[in-house]
Amino acid sequence: MDKLILGIESSCDETAAAVVLNGRTVLSNVISSQIEIHKKYGGVVPEIASRNHVLNISQVIDSALCEAGKTFDDLDAVAVTYGPGLIGALLVGVSTAKAISFAKGLPLVAVNHIHGHIAANYIEHPDLAPPFVCLVASGGHSHIVYVKDYMNFEILGRTRDDAAGEAFDKIARVLGLGYPGGPKIEKLAEKGNTDAVLFPQVEFSDSSFDFSFSGVKTAVINYLHKLKQRGENYCAADIAASFQYAVVNVLTEHTMRAAQAKKTDQVVLAGGVSANGALRRSFEKAAEQFGKKLYYPRPLLCTDNAAMIACAGYYKAQSGEYADRSLNAVANLKL
Repeated sequence: MDKLILGIESSCDETAAAVVLNGRTVLSNVISSQIEIHKKYGGVVPEIASRNHVLNISQVIDSALCEAGKTFDDLDAVAVTYGPGLIGALLVGVSTAKAISFAKGLPLVAVNHIHGHIAANYIEHPDLAPPFVCLVASGGHSHIVYVKDYMNFEILGRTRDDAAGEAFDKIARVLGLGYPGGPKIEKLAEKGNTDAVLFPQVEFSDSSFDFSFSGVKTAVINYLHKLKQRGENYCAADIAASFQYAVVNVLTEHTMRAAQAKKTDQVVLAGGVSANGALRRSFEKAAEQFGKKLYYPRPLLCTDNAAMIACAGYYKAQSGEYADRSLNAVANLKL
């Protein structure tokens, strides 16, 4: 039986709503971004993000329904991100979804944001099915996940400190590039030499698949500080390229090792950092070397969006995993 789901996403600075049929057919995917609002602060200001979600969310949902040619009465369920993320921002989406669920008598589906990023690949690649190993890399997360089934996950590795996207944003600020840092670092790095500076790539003694990006971030900052103290000039493009290479290389190497350990021939990328061209090229080269099939979504589906939440919500609904109206936001929710 067909299932039409309204997805709602408000975990950070994008207010998004989407209407998705049977988890994979996107009828609409509307995103209201706050990048221009937060750019002058050099990053997301949680309270400002929350206020703008309140202002935007009704209009975004109406636009998603209109674009899909549907009404609330056509829906079979409403799915919403309830964590992880900024608590105030999450609460706007959760409260709205609960109100719609109550008013229209619709089942409520609570979706983990990380699950949503993984599910974006089901929209992009109709042939993709578990099991596979997925790298989820974004501003707040760096996870290697073994997706055993649509609703069964095993965390193989995670960052022990900073997320990859967080490191990109920090180095972009240090180089005076502004926010958002990831795309700006990538653009500048295209003009630089990846071998200009050898920045550290952390490997743990226990052969873990975990990551650590605080060291490379600190190494870049200290390197620039020493140059400035000595009054020496530097090439920002070389710094960006060398830093990006260090991060991309360790993300690729750890994920491929995890895929080998799980004996899967499918490797998947997800999350905002997975839109990075250098990362994709690195994974494409490694996938060819190790005989893996590589999947990743188009850039729009790498960012925070509601189509991925509706997709993940579909698989939860298929498993009968519904939430009641006591649902609350969980800022540090685990997968």
